[in-house]
Amino acid sequence: MATYAIGDVQGCFKSLRRLLEHISFDPRRDRIWLVGDLVNRGPDSLETLRFLKSLGASACPVLGNHDLFLLAAGEDIVALRPKDTIQDVLAAHDRSELLGWLRRQPLHRRQGQFFMVHAGLLPQWSIDEAEKLAQEVEAVLAGSEYRTLLRELFHGTSSQWDPALKGIERLVSIARAFTRLRTTTRDGEMSSYSGPPDDAPAGFLPWFRIPDRRSTDATIITGHWAALGLHVEDNVMAIDSGCVWGRQLTAVRLEDRTIYQVEYADRRQ
Repeated sequence: MATYAIGDVQGCFKSLRRLLEHISFDPRRDRIWLVGDLVNRGPDSLETLRFLKSLGASACPVLGNHDLFLLAAGEDIVALRPKDTIQDVLAAHDRSELLGWLRRQPLHRRQGQFFMVHAGLLPQWSIDEAEKLAQEVEAVLAGSEYRTLLRELFHGTSSQWDPALKGIERLVSIARAFTRLRTTTRDGEMSSYSGPPDDAPAGFLPWFRIPDRRSTDATIITGHWAALGLHVEDNVMAIDSGCVWGRQLTAVRLEDRTIYQVEYADRRQ
């Protein structure tokens, strides 16, 4: 049995299938951890979701910002933008089943020394604290009040994290960090910057470069930051290698940290 962490798929279904063939993935014995952003911008979000849902317990995703956007679109909370490519999901006969499955996926996965989130962790969060914070949001997303959370996430205030936050403002701040974080200050202030790390705004660093961050006792697996590219250190695996931008889709076998990649395969003929 092997566990493979896979970077942002974003509807690049052909690339995903090619990568799974490359690693000889067998759902009867192996598992895939998917770092979020399963959908959007690529050509086949619908087939990607159907396939991953069909794998059952062998597919273990976390939610990314594009996945939350799809859930919000499914509730008419947000309007589609010109670059969005999730119309196939929204028009599908099995839309309700797919969105219900997606909504019940977590913001985090934890196994031994590995902790997977879509974007990153704020420097003041330990792994145990981050897990509890993620579970607060996961419980609401899986429950009857998920529409309120999605509405506030996309249309409400954008508070920086403060442990004194309560209610929906607290949940939105947690969800933003887990699904959108790239750069931050030492105090945990987030920026919206998405470009190369060397060009980050003054006072902001990649979240994993903050001195004395409290999550260094685990290996954190993330995606989300295509401009960073594949970046692996002892306690960080950033594996969004920009597949949807025509680059590679990456997998890392967690047991020995072997890296596998395939080139973008989703060009339409």
